Amino acid sequence: MSTRTFSKVAMIAAIYTVLTLCLAPISFGNFQIRISEALTMLPLIYQPSIIGVALGCFLSNLIGAMMGLNPTGLMDAVIGTMATLGAAYCTWKLKDLQVQKVPLAAMAMPVVWNFVFVGAELGYLMMPENVLLGTVIFGGEVAVGEIAAVIFGFFLNKIFIRTKIFEK
Repeated sequence: MSTRTFSKVAMIAAIYTVLTLCLAPISFGNFQIRISEALTMLPLIYQPSIIGVALGCFLSNLIGAMMGLNPTGLMDAVIGTMATLGAAYCTWKLKDLQVQKVPLAAMAMPVVWNFVFVGAELGYLMMPENVLLGTVIFGGEVAVGEIAAVIFGFFLNKIFIRTKIFEK
């Protein structure tokens, strides 16, 4: 990995972390609107961003747990990061599968992965008596925030493409 690419990956991780922690009241918990998740659309235009987004998610969840901001604790640092990593990778792999020039399948990946994994995590922690129902309820709540972030991220990418920030 070149120094330039490494720097961009580190910057993506830092931006994700800062956005998440600065907006902590809406970034953690069962109903979350994590603005930083807009960066999960970066793999549509920049493959190394997969690492940056996953690292940013890990740092956010870990620091959030250590500061008492993240009610799901260290479990989220592992499960949430795996969901974000899987979503970012699948977003990159499906970027060329488009409907009227919109990569809908790729855009659905953060929503689906977080619905399943973060929903299951929250279901296990908050509704241990009925994990499946908890997964559906909490996964749905997480998915609502993800949909908003993905739409925002898609339009943010258009700006990045115009400014050529991820070229070279």
